[in-house]
Amino acid sequence: MTDELPIRSDFSDPDFTENGRDYWEHYHYEVEPGQDLLRIDKYLAERIKGTSRTRVQHAAEAECIRVNGRPVKSNYRVRPGDDIRVVMDRPRYENEIVAQDIPLNIVYEDEELLVVNKPAGMCVHPGHGNYDGTLVNALAWHFKDNPDYDVTDPRMGLVHRIDKDTSGLLVVAKTPRAKTSLGAQFFNKTTKRQYVALVWGEMKEGSGTVAGNIGRSPRDRLLMTVFPDGDMGKHAVTHWTLLENLRHVALVQCRLETGRTHQIRVHMQYIGHPLFSDERYGGDKVLRGVRSGSYMQFIQHCFETCPRQALHARTLGFVHPVTGKQMDFDSDIPADMQALIDRWRAFCAGIGQ
Repeated sequence: MTDELPIRSDFSDPDFTENGRDYWEHYHYEVEPGQDLLRIDKYLAERIKGTSRTRVQHAAEAECIRVNGRPVKSNYRVRPGDDIRVVMDRPRYENEIVAQDIPLNIVYEDEELLVVNKPAGMCVHPGHGNYDGTLVNALAWHFKDNPDYDVTDPRMGLVHRIDKDTSGLLVVAKTPRAKTSLGAQFFNKTTKRQYVALVWGEMKEGSGTVAGNIGRSPRDRLLMTVFPDGDMGKHAVTHWTLLENLRHVALVQCRLETGRTHQIRVHMQYIGHPLFSDERYGGDKVLRGVRSGSYMQFIQHCFETCPRQALHARTLGFVHPVTGKQMDFDSDIPADMQALIDRWRAFCAGIGQ
């Protein structure tokens, strides 16, 4: 039996993108010489610890089983020399998903899908340094009595993601047909996604568009960066609209045309307006204003009020995968970010903006 080949760790870049979705390689095998013809679901079930033929068959239905670069069905018979890869639209979980009784703010739920308002500070799925306490762990608990929902089944579950310290709306597919339909809508850019952000610096115009490929920074792999020229990175477009100038910061609404990692954070930094309190992209420093003692104290209080990037996924819209009805959801700006905005409004009123 050939040993499983090494894979990247779970905080790596996606291995490839297909139809607008990122994929990570979970398992990789090269079929040894002399291997008898054998169904691939049986072949993989014998090699992947803790799995079953049923789970492998579900992965094949979701086109997550690739042989020599192409999706295959579960009845495919492996041959000597075949290159077999199991890929998923999420990083590999190092441990089994544990159901945890974590409160969920469920905005809407029916037989096909669920819309949840995620708080800041919660990761959407387990990953490097965050192996529990995630949205996936909470979903495992929420669906623990639902025999039709398997939190590890790639045919259902999270359709898109937002950062750990970004709050806001996410849609979860409860059935394979829901995930297929919703995934196609995200790929075809027919969904509605609008964010509210507080950024450093007043905006001189009422609206604008940021277009620039986004990819992993060659200097720091924990950062994303914009590649304005060439073939590096992935195509990314963000449309922004000014909601309110607040002396040294601005409240903006951002509409995503694409959905890249850290897209709004990176694009706003690129045009000189990092998100307020965004430690990773330089927004946790005083970037505007005269550095008097009172002003510095005010800024420090602002950082303490909202100690994470000031970004909230406020609006989500899509067509229901079964009824065909347009579904639109809005969520209130969370308390920490609203208190931050109110501080700036009071600051402006106090100095007579």
